Amino acid sequence: MIPKLLQSQKEYFKTGETKSIAFRKQALKRLKTELIKRENDIIEALAKDFKKPAFESVLTETVVVLSDLDLMIKNISKWSKPKRVLPALMNFPSTDKLYSEPYGQTLIIAPWNYPYQLAIAPMVAAIAAGNTVVLKPSELTPNTSTLLNTIIKTVFKPEHVCVVEGGVDVSTTLLAQRWDYIFFTGSVNVGKIVAKAAAENLTPITLELGGKNPCIIDETANIKLTAKRIVWGKFLNAGQTCIAPDYILIAQNKKEAFYKAMRAEIEKAYTNNPKASEDFCRIVNQKNFERLNGMLTNENCIIGGQTDAKTLYISPTLIDEPSLDSEVMKDEIFGPILPVISYKNEAEIETIISKYEKPLSLYVFSTNSAKAKKVIEKFSFGGGCINDTVVHFANHRLPFGGTGNSGIGAYHGKLSFDTFSHQKAVVKKGNWLDLPVRYAPYTGKLKKVKKILKWL
Repeated sequence: MIPKLLQSQKEYFKTGETKSIAFRKQALKRLKTELIKRENDIIEALAKDFKKPAFESVLTETVVVLSDLDLMIKNISKWSKPKRVLPALMNFPSTDKLYSEPYGQTLIIAPWNYPYQLAIAPMVAAIAAGNTVVLKPSELTPNTSTLLNTIIKTVFKPEHVCVVEGGVDVSTTLLAQRWDYIFFTGSVNVGKIVAKAAAENLTPITLELGGKNPCIIDETANIKLTAKRIVWGKFLNAGQTCIAPDYILIAQNKKEAFYKAMRAEIEKAYTNNPKASEDFCRIVNQKNFERLNGMLTNENCIIGGQTDAKTLYISPTLIDEPSLDSEVMKDEIFGPILPVISYKNEAEIETIISKYEKPLSLYVFSTNSAKAKKVIEKFSFGGGCINDTVVHFANHRLPFGGTGNSGIGAYHGKLSFDTFSHQKAVVKKGNWLDLPVRYAPYTGKLKKVKKILKWL
């Protein structure tokens, strides 16, 4: 089935229909209409999959996608036009241009943590750039996956865009095919599998992965506001966010005040019984619940620590001073558990952060601008914030992506369009003048060429 589907998309792409700007706009407008009509269905599917609150579903999923659609529809014509660049003097006379052309057949593999947004947003960019798309949603969020399939079938012909549902076996079969571009969002371990499969055919890829994101709180930070912003950024989606703070590094003399402020902010956000709160998400499945629950063993849960396997609930939890060798400090947590480690000096910060691979995000809370700037410049990471968390994701003018183990490539806004477009360079030479210096025989020309190149 999958090879046959891919062949139909190859043949359709060859017709050139997806390269039409008018066609792309109409396709995205039809999609937008259907998504607006289906918003309540989307919210319901996300709630069924892991009790995602309606507010979070709108804020982090549906609104983001509609914003992307509006941006693409408005700018496709401008972004698709050939761009003139300054020609090289050696090529005089010439006109040099960059052409944005679609890659062709694209595969998008989406994650489960934001199963709607992180599936549709890259798909929108791929369509806007003129590609065909096979979208593989996560099998861990079956209600959202089924709904995505229904929506895509309603809007698109399968030879243009289609959804393929299934588990690891389906992903393996998809990766065994030859694609023109692969876009993957998920874990580092699976990202390596995707990269290896892509390398077999030299297929270009974007890998949106994760990492152990540090959050530094220095002695000058506004602790009350810091706690408020960390509670929101960490416990949004029950911590199942690739850019959520993964651990806290806090000035030793601020730790007790921080705990007091965090208790107050958690209660303010989710009441004194977060399990009963309609605003607190659940863990996506039993396997992830057990993984997270294991991190709490023999740890000092200074706040929270309550769990319920039956409902896949883990409370907003802070762990006081875990060992760097503990389970909670080994890999990305991806849940509502936040280790807190105090430091005495900047050298300790560097020692801990340097222990891990380059993170997807880094956060620093400080009212000392020079110190915050020093932290931002010192460490390598995908993106981050000073005095906030997660919100850098919201600006479509900023690239979103990792570095090193946290990912390859970036997207958002125009960069999403560029990600799914090959930049084709073309030089158009004039015929009215033909400088003879470049042609053989070369005798006596070397000094002249060196002078020209030096001048350039």
